[in-house]
Amino acid sequence: MNFRRLTVATALVIASICPLRAEENLVAYKSLTPELAFDLARAALNSCRSRGFQVAVAVVDRFGVTQVMLRDRFAGPHTPPTATGKAWTAASFRTSTTELNAISQPGTMQSGIRDLPGVVIIGGGLVVEANGSLVAAVGVSGAPGGDADEACARDGIDAIRDRLDF
Repeated sequence: MNFRRLTVATALVIASICPLRAEENLVAYKSLTPELAFDLARAALNSCRSRGFQVAVAVVDRFGVTQVMLRDRFAGPHTPPTATGKAWTAASFRTSTTELNAISQPGTMQSGIRDLPGVVIIGGGLVVEANGSLVAAVGVSGAPGGDADEACARDGIDAIRDRLDF
């Protein structure tokens, strides 16, 4: 009888551990819905418009895949790939492109990241976080300077902030 109880107890322990191990092999993450990514891009675009700037805005997911691309009608042809590159760079390195610019100046240990394919280290790329987790990144291109691009990107994030903190 004791052997039977031990066998049943062992089976229950094994059964309870197996689902945990399966869950340990999977990763869950949060991502912006297409609607929220669009609202972020639209708010950033409108911020730049209100300042008199014609820009392109890109929103990428946490992996750097483009979710939304908006280009104002008079923004230069270089602005869509630049905005996308800024957003991808921010997501990839998990930091703003302004900060990356500062830490990757020639002669520094990180200067080599400037030569990596696809990296755009010009101000205007910001990460989007929710509850401390990276959920997206936004890039803006076309304003007169990276600081102006970044201000519009920040306004876009601020416009959706209340829908990010869940």
